[in-house]
Formats: sequence, structure tokens, C-alpha cells
Amino acid sequence: MRRICAIALAVALAAPAYCETPAGKPPALLAGTTAASGLLPVNVDKPGGRIFLTLPPPDADGISARYIYTVSLRTGLGSAPTFLDRGRVGGTQVLAFRRIGKKVSVQFENPRFRANGAAQADPAGSADFATSTVWMGDVAATLADGSVVVDISGFLATDTLGIAASLNQSADTFGTGDGRGAGAGFKLDAKLSAALPGSVKVFPDNIEADAIQTFASDKPGAEVSNIAPEPKQVSFTVHSSFVRLPGPGFVPRVYDPRIAGFSTQVVDFAAPLGEDVVRDFANRFRLEKVNPGPAPSRVKKPIVYYIDSRAPEPIRAALIEGVSWWKQAFAAAGFIDAFEVEALPPGIDPLDVRYNVVNWDDRATRGWSYGQEIVDPRTGEIIKGMVVLGSLRARQDIQIFEGLVGADQLNAGGPNDPVQVALARLRQLAAHEVGHTLGFAHNFAASTQDRASVMDYPSPRIGLRNGKPDLSDAYGTGVGKWDMATVDWLYGAPDEAAAKARARVVVAEGLRYVKDDNARAPDTAQRWGGLWDDGADPTAELARMMTVRAAAIANFGLAALAPEEPVANLRRRFVPIWLLHRYEVVAAAKAIGGGTYAYAVNGGGREQAPPVPAEAQRAALDALLATLSPEALRVPARLVPLLSIPESPGGNRQFDIEVFQSPRGPLFDPLVAADAAVEITLKSLLAPARLQRVAAQHALDADIPGVSEIVDRLVMAVLPARTDTLERRIAYRTIVVLAATAQASETTPEIAALIDQKLHDLGASLARRKGDAAERAWAASLSRKLLDPRERATLVKELPRSVPVPPADPIGGGEGGWMDLH
Repeated sequence: MRRICAIALAVALAAPAYCETPAGKPPALLAGTTAASGLLPVNVDKPGGRIFLTLPPPDADGISARYIYTVSLRTGLGSAPTFLDRGRVGGTQVLAFRRIGKKVSVQFENPRFRANGAAQADPAGSADFATSTVWMGDVAATLADGSVVVDISGFLATDTLGIAASLNQSADTFGTGDGRGAGAGFKLDAKLSAALPGSVKVFPDNIEADAIQTFASDKPGAEVSNIAPEPKQVSFTVHSSFVRLPGPGFVPRVYDPRIAGFSTQVVDFAAPLGEDVVRDFANRFRLEKVNPGPAPSRVKKPIVYYIDSRAPEPIRAALIEGVSWWKQAFAAAGFIDAFEVEALPPGIDPLDVRYNVVNWDDRATRGWSYGQEIVDPRTGEIIKGMVVLGSLRARQDIQIFEGLVGADQLNAGGPNDPVQVALARLRQLAAHEVGHTLGFAHNFAASTQDRASVMDYPSPRIGLRNGKPDLSDAYGTGVGKWDMATVDWLYGAPDEAAAKARARVVVAEGLRYVKDDNARAPDTAQRWGGLWDDGADPTAELARMMTVRAAAIANFGLAALAPEEPVANLRRRFVPIWLLHRYEVVAAAKAIGGGTYAYAVNGGGREQAPPVPAEAQRAALDALLATLSPEALRVPARLVPLLSIPESPGGNRQFDIEVFQSPRGPLFDPLVAADAAVEITLKSLLAPARLQRVAAQHALDADIPGVSEIVDRLVMAVLPARTDTLERRIAYRTIVVLAATAQASETTPEIAALIDQKLHDLGASLARRKGDAAERAWAASLSRKLLDPRERATLVKELPRSVPVPPADPIGGGEGGWMDLH
């Protein structure tokens, strides 16, 4: 009954509140318009394409009214790299309408800088800091009481979302691996842009309206050309929301680095001397108990999320289930029925600022999913949560799972059914992205503590059963210990004293937390900060994953394809199997030159950041070197003919960028596959930032391995006494990457000199190398290049230092991943 009533109420609230204009003679220009009242009186002139707002009489400074303003996309480009997706939200502003003579301006105010409690404090923020005037239009009429009528259709057609900037990103931004971008020179074409008067909806606390915005360029890139019917002119439907400023009663939660999350920063110049003027407030919804106090209570207004009706079944049911995991955390924090999830009812506009929505978006390629917050920039109060989930991600996951367990498991209904595993992944993804909209950031250490948070990036836990990959425990269910603790801290703690006490409990329990900037890049120093890793010890998990990978490759073949499926698809399915260890390589490498640290406060017990112990660093080095062995990098001969079948005519961009590119055309080159795997290991191990930390740690503690030891062990591992073609390729790739590292601008002079000497000694050694004719020729040629500085520079500059490694993280982030989420 409650669900039926809630849907009926939602539909009723969705209906615009049209009514007659107030008593009094309206101005002549409003004759024939359609009137609506709510947040403001609105008159819509559909034939004339005008949207009139009647603003309150301005104050002495000309300010008529202030609102929260945000903008979002009703239609997307369909290109993952640009992030121009349906449901994408722009920045949130405090918008002021200000009359200036015969004009009305739209100003974005700057409440970040303020002087709370100071004499003559300005509600717009400190006058010492800039505001932004983003539009100016004519006053259409002034009413007898001083109210101002203005046509805002021109403002609605301005690019406040920043679409042009997104379209003009360079190809390097996208990380697609194909060197293609959206284009250059895109600008808003005012002649092909206009507000849509028929879209206007007026409610007591918000006004919603759309506009068509067209962006033109003579140089559209492939991301636009592959999608738009006329690439030189790309149109979007852009949605604007004007929202009543939230009323009093919301109590900001002071940001705590031990728990963190997303925050809103204010700079209060009236803070007492001795206190920091910069303060951060953790973003959160306003969640108030009916019966305040520590006892569990119902809430005045629950947090409700709606799942996009475009998500088909059984996907929609999986999304509802995954988002519903948060109910447990809110209940444990003392809120009864405070969090609800429903399918989006008919008649509800997903862009209406009053509704929290999980959108299901189609794109031309797989890409990131993401959770967005519309937040009051004055306080950190979340007004709306908006999630974008990419539909192709699940289909990519299914292909990977088919490669692991076989296409015959598809729709079989068992624990290895790729569809069922993909749905388990979608439940986790939905919970993750909604977690962002609730105020929670990534925690990339959660995977090292038995799936402690859905806010980590989850690697599928692949087991072995009877020598074959097993997916029965691929993904966890429900929120974890970290999630329970963060909900309790952000929402459950009644005041700041209680919040600090709960943060201390989290520290005492040993829960780890690693945020994006200490985890996302492969060369970061936090031992526990890996993406898409699994297990309590990344080094041990890398060794285990290499065993799983070997079994997966041994079982890989035509069984990964459905009957009558093009054999060319095997090439695409092979890549994530061959690179199954790529995330654990990066995670294990972080122990080398790494440390164990936390976001500490004085007196909190985590004030020091010790280096990773020497024995753990050497164990990680052993595990990384094992990934460079010929046994690990030899593609079974039986697979080479199967992987050489070309794609059918017509082309498929997703196919093109997600397979190993071979100089032999469609014929598969196993050495290219080896090159790609070697690149992943070497670029993690030899990252200049890592080597610099290694040198610094070794200088303080000689027991910790230094750069010399790492380079010596690396060379010994890849240069056995005798080599075949694969072994020579591994050694060549390693030597070239070492030479490139020595010449890299980020490498310190001391480390560059050390590697330079190591390469010189190696060149002299290669000159004396014995073996058959091929071995001697290879060694002599490489020796000459290493011993001559100019030849070595040419080796680095002109010969291929890297091969295109197929993308890993969802396309659009520039990071390279499979099986990913934002």
C-alpha cells in the first residue's frame, strides 16, 4: 500500500501548477500567454518562443531573487569519452536576478568566500571576491508593485553546462587508444539554439525548462562524426532547474579526513584568530528524525531513489536490489524506513530536481558510470542525487565471463552463468554510484579488508574448480563495514562531538581508507591503494591470479563463442583473459618504494607513515618479475590460428580498439601480446616517481632494496644465458623501457646516471654473448646501440618504445580497464 500511495503522490506532484495570473491587470505583452504560478509567476508564449518570469521587486542593490540553479542534459551525444550523457549534471550555482537599469542580469554569486557574523555580512559572499555575470536581458515590463517581467529564453539557450569545452577536448584526453577526439573549434551557434517554451514546468519550489543548443565546427572529430547525422552541427536538449534556496534547519557536518567523502568548501574570514578560515563541510542529505535523539526513529522525509524505466528487466530489478543495500546502513544508523528505492513512475521527469534518479544510458562504446550530487554551495546540503549508468558495461562483462567459463554457460542459470554474474556486478555498481550521490567517496583500500565497501572498484573474484575458472563468488552482496561506519558518521551522529567519537572508533577498528589521488595512478605510494584488486595481500593475490590466468588461457578457445558467432570475436575476448593480471600487477608494485599511511589527525594514533618492510618489497619484486617469465608470456601455439580470423566487413569501432593491433594485419602476432603484458609490468615497476621513492627509502635504510638492486634483478630475470625469439623480445622491451626511463624528464639525475651505467655495462656484456647466429646478431646489434649514446637516444626515440595496450578502465578516463565503474 505504501508503494502505491507513494507513486500516486509522485504523479500528482509531477503535474505543473498552472493557474490564473494574480488579480490586477497584467501587462499587454503577457496577453495570450499561458500563465503558471509556483516558485515564481511564469508566462509562456509558445508561438513567440518566449518564457517570461515575473521577479519580485528588487532591493537597493537591484537583487530581485536568489535561487539554486543547475543544468543537465536531457539528450546526450552517445559518446562515452566526452561524458556528454543523458543525465549529466553541470555545476550548481547560487543564481541572483539583478536589475540594472533597463536590463536584468543573471549573476552567479560566490558564497564560498564569506565573513559569517561580521557586520554588514553580504548574503552573496564577500565583496572582495568576484562574481560572474553570465547573461543580461531587457526588462520586458515593470509592474505597479515594482515586480519585474523578463524573458529568460535567451539565458536558457546559453552554454552554462560547458558542452563546447567537452566537445573540444583533445584526443589524448579520451584514452581510447585510437588517437581520435570529439573535434576542435566547436562553438554555440545562437541561430540554431532556442528555449523550448512547451517544456516549462512550474512547481512551488522549482521551475524546470529545456532548450535546444547547437554546437558547430568545421573540424568535427571521429567521436562526433561516428554518431551525429551532421557532424558539423551537433544539437543537445539542455535542461535548467531553478530551485528555492533550502530553508534553515540544516546543520552542516564538518569534514573529517579520517572518514572523508565529498565536501563543500567555505572560506570564512570572520573566523576567530587562531582558527583556520578554510573549512570543509561534508555533503549530505537533510535527514531529520521525527523523534530526535539516539533511539531509532522514522524520518520527516525519507531519501527516495527512482530507477530509470529505460533499464530493461532483469536489469531494472538488479539495480533496485543493489541500491536497496543502503537501507541496511541507514537502519543501523537509527533511521527507520529512511531510504527507499522504486521504479520511476510514469509521468515523472527524471531531470526534475525533486527526484533522485538512476539513469540507464546507451552509448556507442562502453564507458564510465558516475554518481553526481546537486549541492547547496553554501552548506553542503545535497538537493538531488543523479546517477548515470552505461548500458554497454554489462555486455562487456558478459564477454569477459564467457571467455573465462565458456559461452555454453550463458543463461544456464548456474553460478557461472555470465548473465547472472553480470547482474551481480550491476547490483554492486548501482550501490556504488548511489553511494557517491549520498556523499561517499571511493575507498580503494576496502578490497584488502574482505570487501569492506561498495565504494571500492570490485575485481571479480575468480576461483579455480577442477582446474577451470569459477565465478561462484565473483561479487559480494550488500554494503560493507566501511559503508556502515560512514553512514553512521555522516548521517547518524547527532552532533560534531559524536561524529568525532565515531571517527575514532573507525580508526580503532583498523578500517583502511584510501582516496583517489593516492590510488588511481599506477605510480602512487600507498601500499593498500589499488584499483580492481582483491585480497588482503596484493602480492599474494598477484601470484594467485597468475595461476588463475594460466588456467584461463589453457581453457580458452572456441568454447568462448556461441554457435554461429563470428570467430573474429575470439580476438576481443582473448585480451582481458591474457591481461587478467593487469590490476594486480599495479597493486603489487605499490609495495615497492611504498608506505602505509592514513589521513591522520593529531592524537589519532596514525601520525606516522612507515615504509613497506624490506621483505614485503622484495616479495612484491619477485611477484612482478615472475610476470615477465617466458612461461607466463607465451601464447599457446594452438590459439594463434584461431586468433587470426579477421573481422567481417563493415567495421566495428569497439572491436578495433579492444584487440591487440598486429603489424601482420589480421594475422595474430603473439609477440605483440607479450609486449603489451611486459609494458604493464615495466611501467608500474620503473615509474620515475616509484624509483625516486625507492632511492630515498634505501638512503635511510640500506636493508630496503634500492634502484641498483631492482635494475640488476630485472636484467637478470629477462636475460638468461640462452634465448629464443620470445625471450629476446622480452629482453629487448625491458632494455628499451630502461633506456627510456633514464632519459625521462621525471627521472632524477642520480637515478638516470645509475641506469645509464647499468645499460653501458649490459652493452659490454652483450658484445661477448655467445649462442647461435640469431642470438649473436641480436646481442651484437643491441650492444652497439647501448654503448653509443647517440644510438641509444635513437633507440629510445625512433624504435617503438611501447605497443598499443587495449583499454582497461572504461573508455573516457584515459587510464586504460575492463570490468569497471566510476
